[in-house]
Amino acid sequence: MSDGRLSVFKTYKLYVGGKFPRSESGRVYEVNDSKGGWLANAPQSSRKDARDAVVAARKAFGGWSGATAYNRGQILYRIAEMLEGRREQFVREVADAEGLSKSKAAAVVDAAIDRWVWYAGWTDKVGQVVGGANPVAGPFFNLSTPEPTGVVAVLAPQESSFLGLVSVVAPVIATGNTVVVIASADRPLPALSLGEVLATSDLPGGVVNILSGRTAELAAPLASHQDVNGIDLTGAAGDADLAKELEAAAADNLKRVLRPQAVDGSGDGWTASPGTHRLTAFLETKTVWHPTGALGASGSSY
Repeated sequence: MSDGRLSVFKTYKLYVGGKFPRSESGRVYEVNDSKGGWLANAPQSSRKDARDAVVAARKAFGGWSGATAYNRGQILYRIAEMLEGRREQFVREVADAEGLSKSKAAAVVDAAIDRWVWYAGWTDKVGQVVGGANPVAGPFFNLSTPEPTGVVAVLAPQESSFLGLVSVVAPVIATGNTVVVIASADRPLPALSLGEVLATSDLPGGVVNILSGRTAELAAPLASHQDVNGIDLTGAAGDADLAKELEAAAADNLKRVLRPQAVDGSGDGWTASPGTHRLTAFLETKTVWHPTGALGASGSSY
């Protein structure tokens, strides 16, 4: 450097259980920019890392799913706030990862921040949209309410290192699930940096766990893991054989499976309005029946 200082290169680490471990195996792999230039060494996660991430996600599920929807919305909005403060860093990382101009990368980062805000606003509204009182004939009534599925494994899109990542992670945690996400294999750096934002945004450790490495190597143990309740196969959109293999493995414990969708891999597909389909993909419906009749002394119905 011209001023005599040595360059301080960033050490990228995994984000598991609210901490930043290196890969259990000690492996790393080179991450290059769109022109083939070296950017950094990323940790190459092992199957043990994937299992550790599931343990962390399960441990965090009770507290996160039990939090009020309003509180979850506050935390998702806080993530957007923290991203706004580190906007320039993510613009640079997205530009390097995806080969975009600075202005286009800035638009991607802005859209990702806005997406956190979008889903933050939905946390306390989705229950009214997909739940409610059901019309029945008889001396009773019933109410249907959505509940989170549990631990969800997410294969982040390969081509969209940041906006796509946010678009698949935010709706899953907005509804009370916890996540183990496999970042884009060739473009993992924005995802690993996101872990640093999550760690400083009031999000409880273990709600989101971020792994980097070879998608097929990590997805296989997650798809067959008995303590994973759902899997999003978006990141397997370009590999039909892998998607089929993972879907078959997921059937062992009747996981919910979100199959890759065509729009996810199409040019600006991630910039379109997200809608609510990802919010409801990993929700279960609980219906409670209650008899009606004479009122007791307390005024409650029997």
